[in-house]
Amino acid sequence: MNLKVTPVFTRSFHSRKRIVVHRGGSRSSKTYSLAQQFVLWLMTGQITKDLHIPVGVASIVRKYSKTLSKTVMRDFEMVLDDHKLWDRIKHNLTNKTYEYNGRMVEFIGADDQQKLRGSRRNILWCNEANELGYNTEFFQLLIRTEDKVFIDFNPDDENVWINTELEQKRYFDKQDVDVIVSSYLDNTFLPASLIDEIEYLKQTDEQFWVVYGTGQYGKLTGRIFSNWEVVDNVPDGAKLLGYGIDFGFTNDPSTIIALYQQNGELWADEVLYSRGMTNSDLCNYMNKKGIDYYANIVADSAEPKSIEEIYRYGFKGVTACVKGRDSINIGIDLMKQYKINITCGSENLIKEFKGYKWKQDKNGNTMNVPIDYLNHGIDALRYVITNCLTQAKGEYMIV
Repeated sequence: MNLKVTPVFTRSFHSRKRIVVHRGGSRSSKTYSLAQQFVLWLMTGQITKDLHIPVGVASIVRKYSKTLSKTVMRDFEMVLDDHKLWDRIKHNLTNKTYEYNGRMVEFIGADDQQKLRGSRRNILWCNEANELGYNTEFFQLLIRTEDKVFIDFNPDDENVWINTELEQKRYFDKQDVDVIVSSYLDNTFLPASLIDEIEYLKQTDEQFWVVYGTGQYGKLTGRIFSNWEVVDNVPDGAKLLGYGIDFGFTNDPSTIIALYQQNGELWADEVLYSRGMTNSDLCNYMNKKGIDYYANIVADSAEPKSIEEIYRYGFKGVTACVKGRDSINIGIDLMKQYKINITCGSENLIKEFKGYKWKQDKNGNTMNVPIDYLNHGIDALRYVITNCLTQAKGEYMIV
């Protein structure tokens, strides 16, 4: 295979340690590089320069099964697409397995206890490993893995078990841990527009810059939301209040978040979180997802042309959010009044809720202004929450 790789792949491929920890900032290429490494093993049996496993099983694991197809599996399949390998492999869509010449790559969720505690493997990759528990999940996977273990994550908490148990303890005790720290500077294929976006964090927030810009450990303080939790599904009988849309294209994703209510609590479900979508793409996607043409859809008023195109496509229930003075904070205050349940498949929305925080001044004092980063799904959710839950009072204070 003729792979075009970044230095992150090269360092990982040459590692001789049993456990390889990929600690990286945003867009550092760590996830895609590991996807390349696992496709390389599937097709050749070579997982690292010095380790050839001709027959066996490799497991790629995330916290929740529902997030696999929209995240790490997508990167894996992108590598297969780039090298036109689909006609050479056997793919089982139901079981999420990919087989070739006696080797199999499987995708599993740690919430599948039967697979977590029952299956054995040669190679393991824990994607976004900081979402896993050490004793409850990672250790169960580790003791069932014979040869090689890979981990990747964003280091937004210095107290995470990956640091305390692996980097600070096992690294010295057993000396079988390799730590590869990467940043956007290691991604030689990153476009200039995204580099500028990441480097803007230097001016925006020092904590964000340390974690997402440099890949070093940080501790995000001043998080805005604590009134939320991850749940399996939207409960039966919950009332659909509507959908929020935040527009994006190149640097920012277009997002659609569905909002439900039951027994005084809210449920948020991520319908779309994707870059490069035109308005036509957006409408076709909503149609494919079965969103009713007369459903309540609240979209970012900064793009009236986009709203009009969605309306002309047939979604007659679409409206623009209405801006007002201090409207972001008003919307945040309203969101804080409810328990917000986020479905486990809402991968990007969960990440945003974890990282959404107040700005700090140069002295570290918290300001009453949210950072304009990791907020595209949150903005869409805020639009529809503010519209639906203040409509009776006539308060349309949204931005």
